[in-house]
Amino acid sequence: MYITPELQSLHWLPVCQRIHFKIHKALCSGIFGESEPKMTSQGVDTRVFLFLCCCRFLLCASGQCVKVFSTSTEECIHDLQGHTDLVTGVLLRPSNHLQVYSCSLDGTVRLWDFTDGILIKTLVIGHPLYSIYASAQHEGVIFAVIPTELFQLVAVQLPQSGDQLAEVRELSAVLDSVGSSPAATAFGRQGEFIASARGLHLEVFFFRKQKSYRFSLKEDNKTGGKNTFTCISCHPKDDCIATGHEDGKIRLWRNFNHKKEYTYTTLHWHHDAVSSLCFTPEGTNLLSGGVESVLVQWRYNQPSQRDFLPRLGGAITHITVSPDGALFFTSHSDNSKVVVFSCVKVSAVIQGLVKGDVRTELMVDPRSKALVLNGKPGHLQFYSLWRDKLLYNLDIVQQEFIHEAGLQQFEVVKAAFDASGTWLATVEERQLKDAELELNLKLWIFDNGTQSFVLNTTISAPHEAQITALCFQQAADSQTTVLVSTSRDGHFKAWQLAAPAPAHTEGPSWSCDFVGAYHGLVPYCCAFSADGSLLAVGFQEVVTVWSPASWELLATLSQPPGTVRDLCFGRLSCSKYLLGTTAGNLLCCWNLLTCSLEWSTSMEISLLLADPLSENMAAFCFQSGCTDLFVFKPSEPRPLFSHKAVCSGKVTRAVFAPREEMLESCEESSQWLNRSQLYFLSQQTDLMTFITKAEEDRMTDRRKQLVIDDSVAMTPFYLLLGKHLPQHQDRRDAASGLTPESTPLPQSSAAIKELLHTPAHVLPSTSFLCSMFVQSLLVSVTALKTSEPRICG
Repeated sequence: MYITPELQSLHWLPVCQRIHFKIHKALCSGIFGESEPKMTSQGVDTRVFLFLCCCRFLLCASGQCVKVFSTSTEECIHDLQGHTDLVTGVLLRPSNHLQVYSCSLDGTVRLWDFTDGILIKTLVIGHPLYSIYASAQHEGVIFAVIPTELFQLVAVQLPQSGDQLAEVRELSAVLDSVGSSPAATAFGRQGEFIASARGLHLEVFFFRKQKSYRFSLKEDNKTGGKNTFTCISCHPKDDCIATGHEDGKIRLWRNFNHKKEYTYTTLHWHHDAVSSLCFTPEGTNLLSGGVESVLVQWRYNQPSQRDFLPRLGGAITHITVSPDGALFFTSHSDNSKVVVFSCVKVSAVIQGLVKGDVRTELMVDPRSKALVLNGKPGHLQFYSLWRDKLLYNLDIVQQEFIHEAGLQQFEVVKAAFDASGTWLATVEERQLKDAELELNLKLWIFDNGTQSFVLNTTISAPHEAQITALCFQQAADSQTTVLVSTSRDGHFKAWQLAAPAPAHTEGPSWSCDFVGAYHGLVPYCCAFSADGSLLAVGFQEVVTVWSPASWELLATLSQPPGTVRDLCFGRLSCSKYLLGTTAGNLLCCWNLLTCSLEWSTSMEISLLLADPLSENMAAFCFQSGCTDLFVFKPSEPRPLFSHKAVCSGKVTRAVFAPREEMLESCEESSQWLNRSQLYFLSQQTDLMTFITKAEEDRMTDRRKQLVIDDSVAMTPFYLLLGKHLPQHQDRRDAASGLTPESTPLPQSSAAIKELLHTPAHVLPSTSFLCSMFVQSLLVSVTALKTSEPRICG
């Protein structure tokens, strides 16, 4: 074994890191200087959101920013960016309904003009903030939950200075032991009291009396249910507090201003914990939701009457109501947001990247360029990275999912695309107690009519044990389509697509073409070369190389002890190399021309993958609880790029997504991003990627342009007409003999821009604008002199 000295001593070190780091927690997209990684978050946090401006806007916390959505188009209008840590609360300013507060774990509260995306003020609290509350009765004060020995609700006196950045020095304790969840605390009776639930205790603080009352429940009731509080909501007009509990019950508390005379009534429909409660603005109805994904509407004065809206998606995690009570909004565990019209019908669905247990690899659909991975139970989700939006879910299992704890159901565990995106292979499995493993291999073909995949072939029990890997022969010019699966039964199988016979019209079908094994060892991984001429299969500690043309074993490659976990062929000029990682924390590179080990280095690689459009490879290295990234070429000892601690925990899922347009980066450290963009999932299932500084600047300019033009409705007609208006203007100018250089356009002046683009509620007086507007129309004498042609004599 030959180990290159340079690789041992030199080169797995950080290099120039002028690449910005962007985190996508995806919903429609969620987003989190120069040399420091910048984290932006793309997903919508399911805990905090609110309706604004006559139900036209919906604000959602999304990682380190707040997203503003249109309830009519379901599109993200713009982001409110500025926080440097997770946003935990979004709150309408009681004295101005065009402004909102946001709080974050970065210890700041930020005041925004959300219609224009303008940051008005930043308040430095100095403590991580877990939720935020306000009431019109408490002007100049907001309430927040901060961590102490437990969690404490404090009153924050807002500074009256006009400075954009201000430090808050006055914090007054209100309640000493509260829950950290935003759903655990609520104002009641228009701000006369505030109630908070934690564990088995409910505490109510009255502001006028400056006195709190505490009520407790027993841990288990007579029927064995759990009484632990899960959420709380206060009636807007009556002295009534609704609390949800782990056993699915709802309690309505009254007379809580007397510690010994309090009463409560119990409502029960949910079979599991109540996750969210919300009264309508007038208090006539109470909404509740839980794991059943059913929105329940209770009549306040007639609790026996209730309405149901079922099958809303995943488990309901949060409920809110629009100020006029016309729309309800539910957030779900599958990262979907549903707008409901008065508990009658679903008005809109804002679906983000479904977060859950990802069993498949991250893949890119060659046709739509969408990211593909596990979605809803039994589904694959196709997620547009460019639009940052879910395209559709493909039902793989085709069975109704039953919400029942401990019930074993089919799961999609493997998936792979062929090079053209015509075929999709999936593996689903189910392991019942005292029963054999149920295993199905399904082949799906793309249907141009439906623009989706339809089931072509189902192979029951393709192997006798669990399938460990799945890959297509990726040669685009191959005359046949070959799929290889490896299994714990000690075999790998090659499945070949057969053309339909002339007498049959059923279409193409699949059959097993070859079964391979090696000395009874278990194969854990496999990979095809870029041209499809070689297949590498890792049998525990031995790598075998096969010819797909004849299924002949060409070579065997060995290395120090350790099961081979990942295999990747080199691309383009590095196609002679085969790289693999082992359980013994080695990264090995074999030369296929000499069938010898070219080099190896000791690293705990959690994932190794190759860029299909270049020679580059990415290695995610786990150490000290964090993951480091190295991008390198197999033929060069020095990595092209490295980044320490890209995320906490292990990275086991990643993919290179081809770009629609190639970048032209001149910096050496970012050239590896020119053709493809690297996406990966953190251990917390946050979708992350790297972007260059130039890309971020373009995104910022695009957002600014959208803000400037938001006075005009973004209708399809406007988008179509807006592209042609400048062309018609140029033609009219050419016909009249005018050019932009010869006649200065008044629209380009700063005065006109300020008049047209400044929001109306912050414009100066009309008299001031009039004089400024008239002056902008005057052409200066110096401009006329410089524009006159010079006569040379």
